[in-house]
Amino acid sequence: MSIPKDEVCILIPSLNEEHTIGDVVQSFRAQGFSHIMVVDGHSTDRTVELAQQAGAKVVVQPGKGKGDALRYAFEHITQRYIVLIDGDGTYDPAEVNRLLDPLERGYDHVIGERFTLAQKGAFTRLNRIGNLLLNRLFAAMYGEDLVDILSGYRAFTTSSILELRLGEYGFGIEAEMAVECVKKGQKMVVVPITYRPRPAKSHTKLNPLRDGSRIAMTMYRLAIGHNPMFYFGLMGFVLMLVGFGLGIYVVYDWVRGIEHVPLTILTVMFILAGVQVLIFGLLGNLMVVLHRELISEFKRQRRGS
Repeated sequence: MSIPKDEVCILIPSLNEEHTIGDVVQSFRAQGFSHIMVVDGHSTDRTVELAQQAGAKVVVQPGKGKGDALRYAFEHITQRYIVLIDGDGTYDPAEVNRLLDPLERGYDHVIGERFTLAQKGAFTRLNRIGNLLLNRLFAAMYGEDLVDILSGYRAFTTSSILELRLGEYGFGIEAEMAVECVKKGQKMVVVPITYRPRPAKSHTKLNPLRDGSRIAMTMYRLAIGHNPMFYFGLMGFVLMLVGFGLGIYVVYDWVRGIEHVPLTILTVMFILAGVQVLIFGLLGNLMVVLHRELISEFKRQRRGS
């Protein structure tokens, strides 16, 4: 028994996707999905008109950015399940059941993994390398290898997405959702999906270097509440590394008979600061572990009562 289609909202954030949005909406309509919401980011082309003609409900987000669009949409969706898909035609609507089926089995959040079935030309070399680095960074920070945290094709229950504290405005929203799901202990699964090259007339809004660095900083910033040792440990390591580097220079010149008293003091300060920051990380980690144990015990007591 599959999930009833009238309990699913197809959510499509779009900005200037007039060349693809109609086909995406029509593909879902042909499969029997009637609740299709396009959240428009103030397009200057015919995106809104073509989406409406194809049968979608179109709402215009109040602000800018993909994150703003999704948070606005989540507040207005009443269906039990949500399928999130980009409107650029790179994902295959016919594969929607690959994402919905795990929800029926009790999962909270399903991520469509693009790399296994990616078609030729779907990724540039820079994008593939950037995605690989960001996924490895995520795994190191949060202890979960979700393979493709930046995928724009995913499904989740409405109740689970409303549990998340989302604050990103741009492309970092996918990474933030993954972080929040891990922090909240939600059941997640990754399924392979087809990833296609963008149509010739469709242009990406993603800047690999600029947006990639913002996503990395988002993951690092959010790590303070999940893995304080990584957050503070990285800062402490950098401070100590600078201190030891200066120390080698000071000692080298001291052996040659040259003294650097101010630089020696600065060296000691860097090393001590690094050690203190590492201690903050250890204490923070201890607090996080205790907090998780308390939450787990609270949940066990609620299930038992």
